[in-house]
Amino acid sequence: MHRRRRTALALSAALVSAVPLLAACGNEARPGAAAVVGADRIEVSALQAEVRDVRAAQEASPEGAQLIRNTGQLSRAKLHGMIFGRILEQAASDNGVTASRKQVQDARAAAAGQSGGEEQLAAMLLQQRGVAPDQIDRAVREEVLLTGLARALGADLGTPEGQQKVGAALTAASRQLAIDVNPRYGTWDDTKIQLGDYKAPWITQVTGPREGIQAGA
Repeated sequence: MHRRRRTALALSAALVSAVPLLAACGNEARPGAAAVVGADRIEVSALQAEVRDVRAAQEASPEGAQLIRNTGQLSRAKLHGMIFGRILEQAASDNGVTASRKQVQDARAAAAGQSGGEEQLAAMLLQQRGVAPDQIDRAVREEVLLTGLARALGADLGTPEGQQKVGAALTAASRQLAIDVNPRYGTWDDTKIQLGDYKAPWITQVTGPREGIQAGA
């Protein structure tokens, strides 16, 4: 039981989830962008596609109505996750960490095995993190990268000290990328690694040792 809980917790640490819709970018130089992360534009159309995938999966779920009610800020949440994924990629690259296709496949198989199967894993991620089935590989890849980053830094994410080390690396990568978010979504906080006042479920594990570890958050 404890092992399964830790597996779900580790996987959820890389799953960034949740928040409003954006129209045109507030910066005239970036029309149509929900955010600009370094040289990478996150288009509003790409964000909306992510949201549609999740909504379609939720509507197909027996608990669809409840899932939809619980994710009222889904657009903002998905933007948060898309930004975080790019920050994690940068931090991993800065520290010589990669994630091979085999590592991702193995990690997904392990997570599915400990969740009771692929269907159970997909249901858990949809319910807890707003991850659609076709987004699972990317979420697992982020888990592999986060685990590898912690290892490269000699950090234990189960301790405040380890969280601080990983958080510092993510903050450094975030600042390096000079993230510009469409004002309708809020602003990006490099130190807290979060979008506006939106707090991702994984945040206390990685960047918030002062608040303690929120197991299963």
